[in-house]
Amino acid sequence: MISKSKSREIRDLLEDSQNPLFFFDNDQDGLCSYLILRRFLGRGRGVPVKTNPLTKEYIKRVREFSPDRVFVLDVPEISNDFLEELFESNIPLVHIDHHKVQRSKYYNKISYYNSSSRSGDGEPVTVICYNVAEKREDIWLGVIGAISDKYFPPFYKVFLSLYPDLALESNNPFEILYNSGIGDIARMLGAGLKDRTTNVMKMIRFLINSRGPYDLANDNKEDFVFYKRFKDLEKKMDLLIRKAKKNLDEEKLLFFKYSGEVSMSADISNKLSYLYPKKYVVVAYAKGNFVNISARGEQIKKKIMPLLKKIKDSKGGGHENAVGAQLPLASLDFFVEELKKSI
Repeated sequence: MISKSKSREIRDLLEDSQNPLFFFDNDQDGLCSYLILRRFLGRGRGVPVKTNPLTKEYIKRVREFSPDRVFVLDVPEISNDFLEELFESNIPLVHIDHHKVQRSKYYNKISYYNSSSRSGDGEPVTVICYNVAEKREDIWLGVIGAISDKYFPPFYKVFLSLYPDLALESNNPFEILYNSGIGDIARMLGAGLKDRTTNVMKMIRFLINSRGPYDLANDNKEDFVFYKRFKDLEKKMDLLIRKAKKNLDEEKLLFFKYSGEVSMSADISNKLSYLYPKKYVVVAYAKGNFVNISARGEQIKKKIMPLLKKIKDSKGGGHENAVGAQLPLASLDFFVEELKKSI
């Protein structure tokens, strides 16, 4: 957990920045973290990050925008190459995260804030940023980022009192995500992040200037584009969920493999873990010679990370109960069989 004094430190660094550049993870937690800080400060640029670690290739955005400070939000790791390039430019960096990771040798040179503890992951970065900004009008963004990361935010009751028609009286984050108005908006933003870069940036600009959650419920042209994208992806996901259910049996592991134009593995695995909370869920998206894995289950990280060490050209990481990984397609059968043995 990030203390109040640390929150004030982040706020001071933010307010001291005249031209900040924000790199944020390409999911709802990362997006809402950026939006909360950007709407609070009223200035800065944002760049979604689709890789972990944050690699040297993103330095070109630093050169493009010439920031006086860089913020990295909800991205677990930053490559040494990126850090070295940044240090050469004498640009300070603030890294805000909630994953348990091995820290880089350079971390004594940056401002690092991580809510994780020895017992596990901490509150999502959205919650950290909401506590930094303290803008009640952005509480809806705080809720979206939190429930999308399967976290029940401490300020949810306040949100419930302000927006009872969008909320659900529950303390189960996935129950809220799949059965409420704010959950619909959260999933809509997740769908929007899977669109072309031009449309993603258009959505972000819309959200920066949004007056509140009802702007995403109004029948306007921009909102219709987001809503249409959301409904199209929801239809595809529902079809894939139905196919995945055919793999249900008495085993503890529910495994589902698919392919296609759009990767929805995290969304599919989240929904399946919500529907079948006692199951371990592994969703594999095959593309070319590799598969992207999204896994859910109790202490799944402890089961998958040692297994990846046995597979050449594999990588992965995430939370205690939610992991993402990539491995060669040829190693998928081995991965599944070994995982079955461990659970």
